[in-house]
Amino acid sequence: MSELDKIYQGKTKYLGIFDFKEFYRFCYDWLVDHEYLVEERTYSEKIKPTGKEIGIDWICRRKISDYFRFVLKIHWLVLAMTNVEVTKEGKKLTLNKGQPEIGVVGYLEKDYEHRWEATALSKFMRGLYDRYIIKGRIEKYEEKIIEEVDEFIAQAKSFLALEGRKFSG
Repeated sequence: MSELDKIYQGKTKYLGIFDFKEFYRFCYDWLVDHEYLVEERTYSEKIKPTGKEIGIDWICRRKISDYFRFVLKIHWLVLAMTNVEVTKEGKKLTLNKGQPEIGVVGYLEKDYEHRWEATALSKFMRGLYDRYIIKGRIEKYEEKIIEEVDEFIAQAKSFLALEGRKFSG
């Protein structure tokens, strides 16, 4: 069985006006541009008295080598989402108002192709390989996952902040 090590997690929250479809597309495109395969595990919408509540779970995987891959688990929660009409440069636009929150957990997956699973000896050898032979490489990959989670969250925050500024006045 492959080994999935939790490395880092982060979150961003926002309250205000935004374009949900554009935000969703922006986040998806960022991941694809960074060579992640994005799998949407769940998408749910509930109508509440305060507005629509949306929950989304993505599993994103990026192959680094035959032994390593990055895995990001991304959870979206959008609370109290309603449609609002905004006039910008004389045009009426229908946008969304609400509270999107995105949580990201970054993992380093080792031996995801299960090449070291055949025998107890090979599993033991994998432990030695990880601990002593490629320890430095593992540490570099862990730093890279932290950077990517932070970058994704920063980009999502920036997108929402720019959207808010565009339509708030």
